Amino acid sequence: MFIEAPVRPAGDSQGASAPPNRRRRRAGAFVPYLYLLPAVALLVMWTYKPLVETFQLSFYDWNMIPTSSKTPVGLQNYAEVVALPELRQAVGNTLVYIAAFLVLSLALPVVIALLSTRVSGRAKTIYQALIFVPFLVTPVASSAVWRWLFNAEDGVIPRIAATFGHEMGDVFRSPSMALWGVVAVVGWQLLGFGVLVVSAGMAGISPDYSHAAALDGAKPWYITRRIILPLLSPTLVFLALMTILLSAQWTYPIIDILTQGGPGGSSNNIYYLLYEFGFRNFDAGLSAAAGTLFFFVFGAIAVVFVKVSDKLAFYDN
Repeated sequence: MFIEAPVRPAGDSQGASAPPNRRRRRAGAFVPYLYLLPAVALLVMWTYKPLVETFQLSFYDWNMIPTSSKTPVGLQNYAEVVALPELRQAVGNTLVYIAAFLVLSLALPVVIALLSTRVSGRAKTIYQALIFVPFLVTPVASSAVWRWLFNAEDGVIPRIAATFGHEMGDVFRSPSMALWGVVAVVGWQLLGFGVLVVSAGMAGISPDYSHAAALDGAKPWYITRRIILPLLSPTLVFLALMTILLSAQWTYPIIDILTQGGPGGSSNNIYYLLYEFGFRNFDAGLSAAAGTLFFFVFGAIAVVFVKVSDKLAFYDN
């Protein structure tokens, strides 16, 4: 007894194309990625392409004049950057900025956010808004205001200091005070941002933990130290990473407006040093080499920070 096999249409075979509805599903799977193309194109154009060009430029000597040729110098720019005393001074100042902002944008906002929990109702919103307002002020405007406040002749801050027997002089022209003047201006702006982030982190902590601990007789300081701060650790890790990676960038506009890195480089940082190499000394290769070094250093710091973040942060899930 023989069973006839079904007759296939002409041109059909085992390797025939999938049904139309399956082809449409496969094509539709790529549609969401089309919405990413504009963002990816802009990211490549404005981030990765300049990054590659900067790395290439670091091996050349070029004065940024379009008509002049680029001279290959190999690793000479890197060796020159590492040997510069200005670099060591700028790196040291950058570390001071980071340490100061870890206090002003991390530790102090935690204290303020904890104190603001005692304020209830609409007054709490107004209180937090007033603290956040300085972050919205542009660097140019804030620099103008603080320059007037620190004016050596009729500024408010020097007058208050004089009543306590301390003559401040011109803060932004003093080798020992210029850096701290920049810290005061930038820290004043970053304080509101830090308070906002910490307050948002605290809003995500369930109050049930504190209520349960209070019912067991735990004191407020014990609840803060053993419950609130550990649950707030992911937010604090994020703020710490932002402060370490972006401190030099935050201070750049204030330095450019108020001190220009002086006097004698006492308020300079690595970002402003790159600007001086490239747009004051017209040494694009040296600036590119320094920028490449800083990119890899901060990249390594970010990778290490992300690796240890799971150990530093505590989650309630």
